[in-house]
Amino acid sequence: MTRSSARSSCGPACGSIRRRTFLADLGMGFTGLALGSMLASDGCLRAAESSTAATLPGGLHHAPRASRVIWVFCSGGYSHLETFDPKPALNRYAGLTYDTTDSENPQKSPLFLARSRSVVGFDREVYSKIMPLQVGFAPRGQSGIEMSDWWPHLAGQVDDICFVRSMYTTDNDHAAEFQMHHGRHALDEIQPTLGSWIHYGLGTLNENLPQFVFLGEFSDSRVKQNFGADYLGPQHAGVQLSLEPGKSLPFAQRGAGVLELEQEQQFAYIRQLGELAAVEYPDDEQLRARIKSYELAFRMQMSVPEALDLDRETAETQKLYGLDEEATAPAGRRLLAARRLAERGVRYTLVYASGYGTWDSHQDLKNLHAKRCSEVDRPIAGLLADLKRRGMWDDTLVVFCTEFGRTPAVQDGKLAPAATGRDHHPHGFTIWLAGGAVKGGYVHGATDELGFHAVEHPHYVTDLHATVLHALGLDSRRLEIPGRKRLDADHGRPIMDLFA
Repeated sequence: MTRSSARSSCGPACGSIRRRTFLADLGMGFTGLALGSMLASDGCLRAAESSTAATLPGGLHHAPRASRVIWVFCSGGYSHLETFDPKPALNRYAGLTYDTTDSENPQKSPLFLARSRSVVGFDREVYSKIMPLQVGFAPRGQSGIEMSDWWPHLAGQVDDICFVRSMYTTDNDHAAEFQMHHGRHALDEIQPTLGSWIHYGLGTLNENLPQFVFLGEFSDSRVKQNFGADYLGPQHAGVQLSLEPGKSLPFAQRGAGVLELEQEQQFAYIRQLGELAAVEYPDDEQLRARIKSYELAFRMQMSVPEALDLDRETAETQKLYGLDEEATAPAGRRLLAARRLAERGVRYTLVYASGYGTWDSHQDLKNLHAKRCSEVDRPIAGLLADLKRRGMWDDTLVVFCTEFGRTPAVQDGKLAPAATGRDHHPHGFTIWLAGGAVKGGYVHGATDELGFHAVEHPHYVTDLHATVLHALGLDSRRLEIPGRKRLDADHGRPIMDLFA
């Protein structure tokens, strides 16, 4: 090997030092660390990474309408027909087939194939006898918006709620749950979740707490997709927190006999080693995320237990959320914790109001939905009331949703011989929003007479994502990653009609 080739393969000539290495070694690199931290906090670092830099401080693309989001999710697919979009025609046509009603057969509509993509090997919409409503309904509040009788507490808040009755997904199986959070069908490439985009675009409001939190329990490991960051990197993923007393951070507790100062010094030393390694491996996302996780974990040991200590709340507040009753306590604790995190600067909290899949009512829908609603009704109404009285209403956006609706027809046959429930229905369903400068006592969009297709102002799930991002001051189309081409459907379009 010649001297010139040896020099090119080994880097700088003997006696020379790379400028990047010299600056990193100078003062253990702390000058650069401080600068990087300040740039990231101000949003400048993220802007520099993007080909379309932000124009406002903090990574904002326009003036925000809200600063934080509490996303409440009901896993399994609640029936829009027995909750927020009652259809009297179902009682009128009960027992008839789609072909024998006065309405067009919705299965023969072009919308049926245009918005449906089967992943289970067969068409789920094979049930033709229409099932009547399983609960009564009535106009509520000054706005007169119809809701079912299963929401007596939430009905008192109807004039503060903005309903979207024209959502649709394209997955007819439960992977629609994950589609609801990252926007892609199960047969396509997974994308970062909405919470991760918010984390990436806006950064932190509180250095001592994670900015993207998951609260809830699940039995299916795939639920982690709902707070995953995918190619944005693990530093933008959600952090799962526990509400079990003394175990809010089960994987970040200080060891027995380890003093706080001792651990602080350990973390400081690990950070130094990590940052030195990062100079030589600048593209190692896992390393950067590990450094951040060590730093955040130490700060969280002090801040998270306090934030999740619900005993600090008054008895009146705990009762407002339903913590005094066994049935409502699980949802109540999660929603109260979400409020406490939001007021401490957590930007996005994903709350599982119920257990994984518990709204999936293929049979016995009447009893199952009545039970599920009774578990969530009082806690979610309590959250809305609490946000208003604490002055958090205008800058906190609450989203309440599920993965799809339920079929207008009864589910029978081999899968549900009792014929007392409804099957999965991605073609049209209802979600709602409140706070965050959205209109109150308002309905946007509509399904057809049977509640089958979203026909008036139909919205794919990423329109909801774009709406949330817009409320926070972000434009989805400016949250691009070099080398990653997103589809137009991945971005969606903000539903501007929802804002006051």
